[in-house]
Amino acid sequence: MTVGVWIQWHLLWVTPSRTLSYDIPCCSHQIFTGVYILTPVVGWHPAQDWFLPCALCWLGLAPADPRDPRQLEQEWRMSHGLFVDNVNLQWIPWNGSLPDGAVSILNGYASRTDYVCKFNCEAGFYNPNKGPYCLYPYADKEFYASTFDILVNRDNFEFTEWLSGSYGSVPDAGIRSCTGVGIYVGKNKYGLGKVVPQHGAFFLPWEGKEYWYKNYQVLSINTATYSQHISHVVYGIDQIKFFQHPPETLKLSTVVNNECHTVKKTVILEKTTEIERHWDIGRSVRNDSHSSISAQIPQLGVGSVEFTKEKTWQFSQGTSTAESTTHKMSIEVSAPPGHSCAVRMEGKKIKLDIPFTARLSRTYINGETQWTSISGKYDGVQVGELKAIVERCEPVADAKPCPAV
Repeated sequence: MTVGVWIQWHLLWVTPSRTLSYDIPCCSHQIFTGVYILTPVVGWHPAQDWFLPCALCWLGLAPADPRDPRQLEQEWRMSHGLFVDNVNLQWIPWNGSLPDGAVSILNGYASRTDYVCKFNCEAGFYNPNKGPYCLYPYADKEFYASTFDILVNRDNFEFTEWLSGSYGSVPDAGIRSCTGVGIYVGKNKYGLGKVVPQHGAFFLPWEGKEYWYKNYQVLSINTATYSQHISHVVYGIDQIKFFQHPPETLKLSTVVNNECHTVKKTVILEKTTEIERHWDIGRSVRNDSHSSISAQIPQLGVGSVEFTKEKTWQFSQGTSTAESTTHKMSIEVSAPPGHSCAVRMEGKKIKLDIPFTARLSRTYINGETQWTSISGKYDGVQVGELKAIVERCEPVADAKPCPAV
């Protein structure tokens, strides 16, 4: 049983009268003469008038999506996590104004600029002259949604392009509306809509109806190789964190004295280890692309972190580097007659975490360079707190006895 009211409206405001009750499907938008169904998207105005942001469009009451609310919720959840490798591309919830970097097209047929939007997993278009709605095609109709997402390419950083398709074909890097859903952002000469490979067509919302076409273009991510460079790195030195591993033996040496008198020997301990450095920039790097960084390098000092002068590194893999360093220690050991003395080099692996901000530039195959601001975390691992330790000397087994003095 659902409660409704008699209403009268002026522009976008309606005033409730007496209450009515009747049976309708949960969360659906049913239009009755003089009655509107109050749903979870209806807001309450301080003047005690009902405000219906999703119910009205410029020409009257817009039709509502006929699907089950559970299906709509599932589609909403699948719309997150789409652009793992292209994080500057995002579906941003509509908040009443266009976000910076909103992806758009110049609609020459309608002489206007349209913006890519979606309601749950249904791709469509937003145009300010149509009101605060995403207009999308579904089930032979054009629907209006006041709760929707806008596609944003922050700083115009990601290399996107429109690629031609037909009869349901889509490029491998076509931009989907939701993860795992076969709906893609598409357009033709009349405007924006959706491409559904399952149905072999592009669908366009237009003047209350849904139209389909067999030839279209799909918004895609260009996957060609690029080069990128990280610069203007600023470390958050007040947020440095240290993580120490347990001590471990790096090198072991033994002095064996078979003589009948004490022997002194200088033992040299030498070990080569790797210093690992990784700048996590929150995005993956294509294997065939080239990356570099210009930055100061954090190094562990005595009880503190020191920074080198700025230098440029070429990354061997992703955004990581590794270099070898040799540790060398010497110690004099006095070995009693008929004893062996073990000497070892001990050290700790110390991990250093430092947040940072930086600028990332990326030059694409077409020669165009784009910039964006990033934040990330520096992880460095190196061996420190080195010690040379002489173990207690032990008698040599089966040692020849020394002659009596």
